[in-house]
Amino acid sequence: MSDDLLYQRVAEILEQARGQVARTVNTAMVQAYWLIGREIVEVEQVGAARAGYGEELMQRLSARLKSSFGKGFGIATLRRLRQFYQMFPHGSALPEIRAALLIESSDSSEIRQAVVARSADAGAPRFPSALGWTHYLMLMRVTRPEARAFYEIEAVRECWSTRQLERQIGALLFDRLAKHKDPQAVRALAQQGQEIATPADVIKDPFVLEFLDLGEHPALRERDMEQAIIDRLEAFLLEMGKGFCFVGRQKRLTVEGDHFYVDLVFYNRLLQCFVLVDLKLSKLTHQDLGQMQMYVNYFDRTQRAAHEAKTIGIVLCSEKNSAMVKITLPEDNNQIVASTYQMYLPTEAELQVELTRERDEAERVLRLTADDAVGVDEP
Repeated sequence: MSDDLLYQRVAEILEQARGQVARTVNTAMVQAYWLIGREIVEVEQVGAARAGYGEELMQRLSARLKSSFGKGFGIATLRRLRQFYQMFPHGSALPEIRAALLIESSDSSEIRQAVVARSADAGAPRFPSALGWTHYLMLMRVTRPEARAFYEIEAVRECWSTRQLERQIGALLFDRLAKHKDPQAVRALAQQGQEIATPADVIKDPFVLEFLDLGEHPALRERDMEQAIIDRLEAFLLEMGKGFCFVGRQKRLTVEGDHFYVDLVFYNRLLQCFVLVDLKLSKLTHQDLGQMQMYVNYFDRTQRAAHEAKTIGIVLCSEKNSAMVKITLPEDNNQIVASTYQMYLPTEAELQVELTRERDEAERVLRLTADDAVGVDEP
């Protein structure tokens, strides 16, 4: 064995060991912070009858900890540790960790230890080694438990960095995925994370494209938006969601000598199908949907392999008319969708207004359909 090869192998071993030590230490600190938070809460509850007892307790504890462990244990830090325990009273929301807590067989100990870190305190919960304290500080900003559980699950499964987690929380990913789901499906989303089983599972509305840095420029052209997406493809794939791979841009389709071009072509490895994206800076028209129908038919008939699922088409527009979409597309349509985009991070209130508007629009369409069936004109 040459010296260079020996050095390379030893260096790889050391790098892997350093990474494992860092993850172990990170997880141990998360558990330690949870335990500290629990101790503070339990002592506070005992003395809850005394006004101001909690603050007095924190000040005394902070002073002693700083003298022994340094200035990293100020009042603000202790408050965060207390909040951490209060927001995660049972530990991690990950299904595999909750399931591991129920496993008693010693045969599964290696699997459990590979997924979670164990504490010497029998009453301590387990936390995923993939998330550090900074991840949990961001998760603590999410006030709703169901949304917080979703982001924790997805951060682990998708290996989100702290920056990616912060972006997904700011872009209200949970709310956008839950937008058209019934209460039972929303609960499943919070308990299990995003499961990709049907084309509808990968669709968001709206798409949030603030990372393109295009703003609401009046002279913006579709090719400018397309180029910005290509330049920031990694961020766009994160916004697209799970399982997406980039195939190409301006994919040419030729029909009887006529050429057509699909703006962006992706492949979803979870659904095993092509996903076509057409960019429209103007309000959606029925011609846009018809064009996408042709693109989807072309891919299904000439590009799709026998084992692959049917092609999905997404018309990404600045504004859409839900009633027009329902009337234009077949009732059993599950391949073509129209989604809006916006160039800024939405607020929760803005998303709620949009949800209410779309629900009212959907109810109006259903009412019109029912009236037509019985021959009643709309007043």
